[in-house]
Amino acid sequence: MRQPTFFVPHGGGPCFFMDHNDPDRPHSDPIWHPMQAYLANLIATLPERPSAILLVSGHWEESRFTVHVGEKPGLLFDYYGFPPHTYAIRWDAPGAPTLARRAAALLEQAGFPAGTEQERGWDHGVFIPMKVALPQADIPLAQLSLRNDLDPEAHIAAGRALAPLRDEGVLIVGSGMSFHNLRVRGSQATAPSKLWDDALTAAVTDPDPASRARRVAAWADLPHARFAHPREEHLLPLMVALGAAGEDKAVRDHGSTVLGWTVSGYRFG
Repeated sequence: MRQPTFFVPHGGGPCFFMDHNDPDRPHSDPIWHPMQAYLANLIATLPERPSAILLVSGHWEESRFTVHVGEKPGLLFDYYGFPPHTYAIRWDAPGAPTLARRAAALLEQAGFPAGTEQERGWDHGVFIPMKVALPQADIPLAQLSLRNDLDPEAHIAAGRALAPLRDEGVLIVGSGMSFHNLRVRGSQATAPSKLWDDALTAAVTDPDPASRARRVAAWADLPHARFAHPREEHLLPLMVALGAAGEDKAVRDHGSTVLGWTVSGYRFG
């Protein structure tokens, strides 16, 4: 059965594991609870349990699309200044090297040079949301990098190349943030982030797939685009999920307000 694709917000640092000294128990500030609940219910919304997950995070960039082919990836604690217990978090899901190499082959067939690596470990754009969504860590996962030229059309095209995986039971997830400007929060962010979110959502949910792709690729022309994303690495995972969606319908299936930001998640199919 064909799996949908998702663009999910992964929060800020270890936000879902902040307020309790047990690194295995989600417990966060109430502002994060709606996002946490969304992630916790993600697998239950699927037509069937995925055979594996292919995830692209806003925290990994390479000069060419690159897949992690390790069998037992470690964790990369790429956040700073948080309580000691948040550096003891574990998420021991197996890697998915066969899936990773299959993804690389699909990208190569579509004309994208693709690389492999097995040393880096999963960044917090992987293990923080996935520890909430999949606490038992019992579905294999392969991580795909962004391409560091941050070309939106290339990332949409890469998603299209990866679309066959959906019919093989693979769940494709883009992990980022629909709003990601760490310099602003509170009331100064409220109005512009809402206007940006409304415009982004209108583009993502355009019922015409070709128009949708054009509008989202031209994200920088939307209202308050560079206010929302001074640098777009946290938006690019959306492009991959959208490309892999093909002609499937898109819905905004999560909305919350954190730190004055309007934040969305999207499901395709």
